[in-house]
Amino acid sequence: MTLNEHSLQALSWRKLYLSRAKLKATSRTSALLSGFAMVAMVEVQLEENHEYPPGLLVAFSACTTILVAVHLFALMISTCILPNLEAVSNVHNMNSVNESPHERMHCYIELAWAFSTVIGTLLFLAEVVLLCWVKFLPLKGHGDNKTISSGVMAAIVSTTIMVPFGLVFIVFAVHFYRSLVSHKTDRQEQDLEELFSLNQLQNQLDHRAEPSTLQPSSHHFP
Repeated sequence: MTLNEHSLQALSWRKLYLSRAKLKATSRTSALLSGFAMVAMVEVQLEENHEYPPGLLVAFSACTTILVAVHLFALMISTCILPNLEAVSNVHNMNSVNESPHERMHCYIELAWAFSTVIGTLLFLAEVVLLCWVKFLPLKGHGDNKTISSGVMAAIVSTTIMVPFGLVFIVFAVHFYRSLVSHKTDRQEQDLEELFSLNQLQNQLDHRAEPSTLQPSSHHFP
């Protein structure tokens, strides 16, 4: 095996381990958050005597449904692809990495990762806010009806707390992905430089290994 082939296989193995780690994290996160969303929808108790705003109930049901669907889609992708990566990574053979579908399924792996970590987490933050409104809105306060009830105050406080966290999460996600893309670009440039250096070294070794041609002698015998 040449130096270039060895370097390419090492790079492919690194991509395989990274894809496997992403799918494992996606599987755990999606299963956890979708389970919490389903429990929240089942366990929430609506007051029959209270008239909820129609938009609040529609937003809560839609957010919960989309949240579960997004995480289940990411979970389905990780469940379908992860066993193939596990089967290849457990084989102690350098050439077995060529049998892994992580290169062909790279777009699906990144899609599941984005659905689980970015879209799914944002939906979960919105789910918490809507759940607080549905849960605390029926609570009545003491005193005059014109004053804000304790339930509305609790929902406003939870929304006020959650909105800055959502903005911080969005800023962090954008900064993280930009840093990750920059790191991947720099890493690919380094890999290309290493491959170019290995290619030159391989050419030099091949040139030195070539047998020298026999030159005819210039001396004439009598």
